Amino acid sequence: MPIYPNFYQTLTPCPVVELRGYAAANELKGRLFAYLDFNGPTGTARDGLAEGMLALAIEQKKLAPGQPIIEAVSGPFATALTLAGLTAGHPVVLVMPEDAPALRQENLLRLGAQIQHSPARSGLAGARAMAAQTAAANGWYYTGEHYAVRFTDGSAAYSNDNNPEYHRRVTGPAILQNIAREGASLVDAITVGVGSAGTVTGVGETIKAWTNDVRIVAVEPFECQALTGGVTGPHNIPDIGFGLVPKNFNSYVVDNVAAVSSKDAQRAAQQVLRTDAIPASASAGAALHAAAKLVANGISRSALAVFSGRQNLL
Repeated sequence: MPIYPNFYQTLTPCPVVELRGYAAANELKGRLFAYLDFNGPTGTARDGLAEGMLALAIEQKKLAPGQPIIEAVSGPFATALTLAGLTAGHPVVLVMPEDAPALRQENLLRLGAQIQHSPARSGLAGARAMAAQTAAANGWYYTGEHYAVRFTDGSAAYSNDNNPEYHRRVTGPAILQNIAREGASLVDAITVGVGSAGTVTGVGETIKAWTNDVRIVAVEPFECQALTGGVTGPHNIPDIGFGLVPKNFNSYVVDNVAAVSSKDAQRAAQQVLRTDAIPASASAGAALHAAAKLVANGISRSALAVFSGRQNLL
């Protein structure tokens, strides 16, 4: 066994597992696989993404040693960015609306993050604008992980391409290495949940550069169908379905969009835990349900679902 220079080096490449139990329980004629990208401290793919985006920023000379990092986010990426930033020697400042959940703020402060508040009435858009403007005024690094921010004067701070670039360099090649078989592919479909869209874009661009014989399927909540221009609303699949089309979303490498209900996503996550001992999150369950449906309907003979989060069983 190798000795790794740091914990993050152990996160990739992630394993690919065949879901034989789930396929058998659902009487599927084809095969199902899962790419398990959830082994970091937050139990989501955000851990490797945060560390990777900072590494890319350093490589591009956009992030200097000890330079403060600022971002407008409070979910799993906030935790992942805090840990990745602090372990690399960067103070981390998180901007969030003043009415953000108190427990979430307490946990982030306990980890070592600094928190700045934006007016509650401005919502997340106000927090993003404040983060971008604060970075510009102080010479801090703004990761801009999710969205483009447009100010009232017409100027703009664009979404960070290092999000999909990380997946072009890491996730996409790792999946490709696992599915490539003597010039052909082990799978003919890959399903990916869409949050900030970095994963589906990076993976899709990598796979499509190799072959057009693999279908790339973007997965969003049935209750929040922004990618297809449908009705958007609340749902119970954390980490995907933000109610808008992310700037990072490359529709040219996506063959179709699958809408999965919160109930189906949660049911799939619980079932694969029982059949294959994989603690999939609801977002992973959504990708799994979409993949299984492709096989069940005869559209795919062999599909791979990207599991970008795990559930906490304790």
